[in-house]
Amino acid sequence: MDTRTVILASTSRYRRELLERLHLPFEVQAPGVDETALAGEAPRQLAERLALAKAEAVAAQFPHAVVIGSDQVADLDGQALGKPLTHERAVAQLRQMRGQTLIFQTALAVVCRDTGFCQRDIAPVRVVFRDLSDAAIERYLRLEQPYDCAGSAKSEGLGIGLLDAIESDDPTALVGLPLIRTCRMLRAAGVDLL
Repeated sequence: MDTRTVILASTSRYRRELLERLHLPFEVQAPGVDETALAGEAPRQLAERLALAKAEAVAAQFPHAVVIGSDQVADLDGQALGKPLTHERAVAQLRQMRGQTLIFQTALAVVCRDTGFCQRDIAPVRVVFRDLSDAAIERYLRLEQPYDCAGSAKSEGLGIGLLDAIESDDPTALVGLPLIRTCRMLRAAGVDLL
């Protein structure tokens, strides 16, 4: 087994908690990447670009490490919905999403500068939202406060009540880190989890 350090290039507590499930020693580094979308950039391309940019930014500082970068963008008919950050923006997002089907584009990149390793992938998650009342939206936001979640949807908590259906081949992708793909890429990079 390779003894390279594994680094999660993220400030997301959700991604950190997911990676902890693998019982793999790892470090966390903030990537310091500007997450602003480029003009005309589609949600999928935005997520892919940011996941790779995060991994590469940290790999530049730690070239011997295997670095994991990930990003998620909620895609409503080609419109990117990011983290709302405020109550008012979360209300607006959830009103826009009620009764709609979104694709949560969760991108992943694994990079090791020393070995030249670089893989990336995307785990789209199709999510059908219920037709929510304004009162239900307000109650959910007061109880969950998902202001740091793409599209204001925190499915691992009360946010599951917002949904009618979830379709994905990588079940943790909706939370922010597709662990099946992460395991596959780490193995390819020489990090054996078992």
